[in-house]
Amino acid sequence: VQLVESGGGLVQAGGSLRLSCAVSGTILRANVMGWYRQAPGKQRELVAAITSGGSTNYTDSVKGRFTISRDNAKNTVYLQMNSLKPEDTAVYYCNAGVRFSIYHASEYWGQGTQVTVSS
Repeated sequence: VQLVESGGGLVQAGGSLRLSCAVSGTILRANVMGWYRQAPGKQRELVAAITSGGSTNYTDSVKGRFTISRDNAKNTVYLQMNSLKPEDTAVYYCNAGVRFSIYHASEYWGQGTQVTVSS
């Protein structure tokens, strides 16, 4: 199983980007899926998370600007980022709790995608 991310890049302040993360491989279902980010010299932090039922959670600094969503049929999670600020610059990592059976579950990370916001 792998988490395949896409959608990062360079954008000017005030612009938008959309990140995608797909679970590849045979699984029973994806449970909580989320996006974390890590800026240079800082700890990795949770940006947003979403349960399989659609409940969401956001860090305060992105509320009202970022939207997390998912397509359970495709085992894919998205992060729509609007009104981007230079302080959003970081490597963004996808995270997913994956269930293979009633007895076996595991957690996976994506490879990371760079988001750079210029002022």
